[in-house]
Order: sequence, then C-alpha cells, then structure tokens
Amino acid sequence: MTNYHLILASNSPRRKELLEGLDLPFTVKVKKYVPEDYPKDLPVAQVPQFIAKEKASAYDIRHGELLLTADTVVVVGQEVLGKPVDESDARRMLRLLSGRTHQVITGVCLTTTSQQKAFSVSTNVTFKELSDDEINYYISKYQPFDKAGAYGIQEWIGYVGVTKLEGSYYNVMGLPVQRIYEEMQTM
Repeated sequence: MTNYHLILASNSPRRKELLEGLDLPFTVKVKKYVPEDYPKDLPVAQVPQFIAKEKASAYDIRHGELLLTADTVVVVGQEVLGKPVDESDARRMLRLLSGRTHQVITGVCLTTTSQQKAFSVSTNVTFKELSDDEINYYISKYQPFDKAGAYGIQEWIGYVGVTKLEGSYYNVMGLPVQRIYEEMQTM
C-alpha cells in the first residue's frame, strides 16, 4: 500500500474508525453533496455498489491517490432501507426488521487514475422480536438517523436485539475492512 495515498471519501465516523484499524495512513475528503440515487429497476443486491461507483465519479483523482468510496444498505425482502428521514421512519424500519433476518450490503469502490475495482459484501443479520418500548428507547437515546436500516449493530440495539450474524460484523458497521485490505493488495 505504500504506492498510494489513501483517501476515504466518507463523513462516517464509523468508517473512519474501521479504516484506522488497518493501520494505513489516509486522509478524509468529502464532497458537500453526492446524490445517492439509483435506477429503480436495479436489482437490490447491486444498489450499494452502484452508489459507491457514483460517489467515486464525483472526485478528481490525482496520480498516486487511491480513493475509497462506499455505501451501505439494509435489505429486507426486496425493500432497500437507507437512512431514516425521521423518528417515524426509523420506527417503521425497526418494526420491519424485528423478528426477521435481513441483509446488510456494503458496496465499495477503489479508484486510482488507472483502474477501478468495485465489489459488494453481504452479511445476514437476524433480530429477535423487538418490543415497541425497546424500539422507542433506542430511537430516543441513540438517534439512529445516519444509519442504514435505522440501527447500529455496535450500539445498544445490537447488544439486545441481534440473535444471529452470518458474515462480516465490520460490514454491518459500514465497511468490510478485511475484504478492502485484500483488494488493496492487488492494486
């Protein structure tokens, strides 16, 4: 990795913390606004990778730089859950996830001036039946409005609600660092 200056294109404190865990130097650069729209006929499993690539296209990359963009979505059934717009939306999302298994999919795009690699990592997460009191407590105390699916697995709701996890825990937090590390080795 000494060949590139790594740039994380994300405001997420969780992504920054996870990338720091790889012990690689990097800087954070964020555009003010990059749309997170996608074609409505796009298969749900492809949505986060599509958005990660769209985010990458908003940046000008210089020689010697490696840009990392990512997007995480929660998929339950065929519905894509992004970030909730308000308390009511967060409550709806958590009720939808309650007592079910859902997928957390993170799309990642690694871009240099000469190449681009995009991939997705998927993790299955199962929640117990959540009571209205648990949902209301979590929303009021943790304000999960910046999190896909209205929850952070590393927070209280993950401690009390997640009964099963198949795949990368860090992916559910928002950045599949193990896979990113592997992919960066081949660039």
